[in-house]
Amino acid sequence: MAIPDEILPFWQRFEAALGSEAASRFCEAFHFDDNEAGATELAQLVLEGRKRGTASLEWSFAATGRPRPRPGDLSVVTDWHGRPLCVIETRAVVVMPFEEVGADFAAIEAEGDGSLRYWREGHWQYFSGECERIGRTPDLRMPVLCETFEMVWRD
Repeated sequence: MAIPDEILPFWQRFEAALGSEAASRFCEAFHFDDNEAGATELAQLVLEGRKRGTASLEWSFAATGRPRPRPGDLSVVTDWHGRPLCVIETRAVVVMPFEEVGADFAAIEAEGDGSLRYWREGHWQYFSGECERIGRTPDLRMPVLCETFEMVWRD
């Protein structure tokens, strides 16, 4: 995937700090959540080193053409307005039914109080909206892509 022009200067600074070219490992530039307040809060958790995972509705990748992350991929986390904040490296990707996502992953995502209950309530609401947008029906067995990552660079 090509690195978007709006983040290219940021990416070039990252590569200079890294001491090597890394464009072949670029996956995407993205913001978390579907609203500005959520995007800001979640990005801050990443910058603090608390948020080390994210969950996506597996069905959305096919529906939107968005690339699936793979271990070793590098992505740029942006704010709501597309300004780059940091680079994360995908460490692991596991797809499982919604109802099988456990407390360990909820804690890695670090949202709200970090509990599984908070994770399930928030993600059920978010994934239900996403299902509606792509013409699917949410259910407890819907596939969820659970990605763990590490922040590897920030400006």
